[in-house]
Amino acid sequence: MKVIGVTGGVGAGKSTVLNYIYGVCNCRIIYSDQVANDIKLKGQPCYEPLLELLSESVLDGNGEIDKKKMASMIFSDEILLAKVNDILHPAVNQYILEQIELERANDEIEYLFIEAALLIENGYVDIVDEMWYVYADEDVRRNRLKQSRGYSDEKISDILRGQLSDGDFRAHADFVIDNSGDEEYMHHQIDSKLGEC
Repeated sequence: MKVIGVTGGVGAGKSTVLNYIYGVCNCRIIYSDQVANDIKLKGQPCYEPLLELLSESVLDGNGEIDKKKMASMIFSDEILLAKVNDILHPAVNQYILEQIELERANDEIEYLFIEAALLIENGYVDIVDEMWYVYADEDVRRNRLKQSRGYSDEKISDILRGQLSDGDFRAHADFVIDNSGDEEYMHHQIDSKLGEC
């Protein structure tokens, strides 16, 4: 089994790429954002630490951590954001490492893909067998974010400023998928890379 990290800037189309891969490949895909949501649920490892940090005012009517409430609490408080990340990031990493070992032991899939915007920053270059970078030029990304998420130019600029540069992504990538054009072009690049799954 090969472990492949898939990263790229916001709006590059990582989900579109992975949806295609899932359809043509014997693989499992772990989305780190989904893991981060799951480990915040009641009874999961980050629930109590986050509750202790943020108080019960972060809870919804069902006693679960409310994503919007948590986001508004940490949005303008860098210290609180850092504390939340100190709880979530190690737990996400631990979960992913456990899943890699589990899938290796099961020996049923050919590829395990791990998707996250911060794979490089979190040291996954040393964990995965290959790092794939999904690239799209900035104009394409801006248009996608406006259309799919309704983001303003200002919000997009703020997000882009906080992410790695194209050069940084490429410096750590074993394979670059250009997702600026149509989906057929993206499919062709992946098919050529994977061969027959």
